[in-house]
This record gives sequence, structure tokens and C-alpha cells, in this order.
Amino acid sequence: MFTPLISSVLRKCFFISIFFLAACTTPSSGPMHHYRSDANDVSSGVPVVRAITPELIREQKELYNRRSGDNVAHLKEGQSSYLIDSGDILSIVIWGHPELAGTTMETVTPNMATGELAPTAAPPAGFVVDEKGMLQFPFAGGIKVSGLTEGQARDLLANTISRYIRNPRVTLRVQAYRSKRIYIDGEVKIPGLLTINDIPMTLVEALNRAGGVLPSADQSQIVINRGDVIYKVNFPQMMKRGEDPAKIMLRNGDVVRIPSRDESKVFVAGEVVSPKALTMHDGRLTLNEALGESGGINPVTGDGGQVYVVRNTNKEIVVYQLDANTPAALAIAEAFELSPKDLVYVAATPLTNWNRTISLIFPSALSTAVGAARVP
Repeated sequence: MFTPLISSVLRKCFFISIFFLAACTTPSSGPMHHYRSDANDVSSGVPVVRAITPELIREQKELYNRRSGDNVAHLKEGQSSYLIDSGDILSIVIWGHPELAGTTMETVTPNMATGELAPTAAPPAGFVVDEKGMLQFPFAGGIKVSGLTEGQARDLLANTISRYIRNPRVTLRVQAYRSKRIYIDGEVKIPGLLTINDIPMTLVEALNRAGGVLPSADQSQIVINRGDVIYKVNFPQMMKRGEDPAKIMLRNGDVVRIPSRDESKVFVAGEVVSPKALTMHDGRLTLNEALGESGGINPVTGDGGQVYVVRNTNKEIVVYQLDANTPAALAIAEAFELSPKDLVYVAATPLTNWNRTISLIFPSALSTAVGAARVP
């Protein structure tokens, strides 16, 4: 009674295995039929699939160079002289009129020879530009200096007090810069606020003032937030093109973020020897390098004709396919640049899928047969 029942179940499993084998070897059952090849119909919600070809690689390189160049070009606008604004402290001296230099504070300092305390005069207090951009000065009253350079503010003040002082000689300079700041965050030694002074603040200058970037920093993904606009700066790519990163100018209110290399990973899964998450090298990692660092395509279970790169562009999901069985596949894979968060997936061969399906079915069928045989 036991043996015929098992034989019956095994015969059924044999026919099921033949069915699955036929289904796996049917051309229309491959992964490709789940994707669409037209990029215009975005309403269907189905990812776009594109074959990785030399034409596609040239197209992506031209698009990337054009976008990155235009993006950085807006950051290279010429920097004018420092403009006074609210919060700045001005040092003003009217030659021959020390009484107009502001109040003084008396302090005491120890005499190094006798050890006694002796009073000394502190430097003249500065004049603060108020929240309305106005400067309050004797004889001049309130004059608006915000938006002016030191020279323009000096000439305006001299012209205003000339009604009370004949041919005034005025010295005006910014004593403390407090109106313009930027914020730098991320993989730098000293993140925080940086004050912009009379020396134009470039991105390189900001990084140096922040103590330099850490070894874990990804200099290819530097982000500059300016109002509602986000700029991305790729230092290695700029230097490769012969551009000077020191020409990137920062403005008041800019937020600079240096991300970590761990945020720009590529994930390799599927039929590779060692699936893993890979860190990009200065923002660069090719498909060939990703497969190589994962041990390559599994020679037993992997289907070289179905190597996919899944990329989310925020507008749509694009699936790039590479036929690694072709002679030129190695060169194409080396030229195909991956982007952060890409998923590289190698599909299994039809025989592998069939073998795994059968291995799941047979134990279940045998257990059913044994259980039925034990029923009295």
C-alpha cells in the first residue's frame, strides 16, 4: 500500500516538473516581458528597460557632462567687495576729533616689573549697524550703510558730517564681521557656522576653515543649498576636466554638506559569488568593477544574458540590461558608470529556477505520501 502511493505521487511530480521546465524555457516567460521598452508611457507604472549599448553609454556621458557643467557654472559668478549689513561692527575714526571715536573702557593690567595693577585704555568701541541697516554717528544722526562697501560708507559719512566739520578725514573699516554666514556640515573636522569677511568665501576656503574633509568624505557628492536651489559639486570630476574648484563662490546663507562615502553605495544581488553592498570610489564605480568586487557571475547558476541595473531617477524606475555573453560585454560593462543606490542584479538560468522549484516540491510531496500511508 505504501509503495504504490509514493510511486503515484512521484509520477505526478514528474509531470509537474516537465510543466515547470517548459514554462521556464518559454521565451515569453523571461524577466524581460514584465518591462516596457518605451519611455513615453509613464502612466502604466511599469519600469522602463533599456539595453546597455555603446550608444547608450555615449548618450549618458554627454548628458552628465552637460548637466554637471551647467550646474557648477552658476556657482562661479564673480564676487564683489564686501557689503556692510546689519550686525556688522564698524570702526570709525575722524582725524583730529578723538571725541567722535566712540566711548572708551578703562581696564587694569598687571605691571610685569612691579606686579602692580595699572589702568590702561581699551581700544575704541565700534559702531554697530542696527537691524534696519542704519549707522548712528554724532552729527550725522542715522545714515543707511547696509549694502555699501567700506569706501562708499566712508564717503557717505564724510559728506554728511562735512556740514559740521570742515574737510573731515574719515577712516572707516569693518571691525567685526557678523552679518554674513554660511553653515557647513557633514564629513569635516569642525562643522558649524563660518563668517564671511572681506576675503571672498570660496568652497575651498570654507573647507579649509572647517579643518578639512575627513577620510570618510565623498568629495564627489558635495551639496550646496542656496535658497530653493540645490547644487551638486564633484571635485574629482572638476579636476579631471581641468576646472578649478577654488572658483566656486559661496554666499550668505549657503548650507554646504559633505556626505559620507557610506551614503553612496551600490548593491549587488542575485546570482553572483558574493552579494554585497559596495562603496563607490570618489563617486565612480563601473558595472564591471561592481561585478568583479562581488566575485563575478556565478558560473553554475547565473545567466550572463540577464544582468540588470535597476535605477530610481525619482521620475521613473529604469532597468538597464546587459548581455554579458557577448564578446564586447566586458568593454561595455567597464564603460557603464553606476550611480549611488543602483541595484545590480544577475538573474538565474532557467535550469536553476527549475531545479529550485523541484527541490521545493519534492520534499512536500514525499511528506504527503508518507502521511497518507500511515493513515489506518
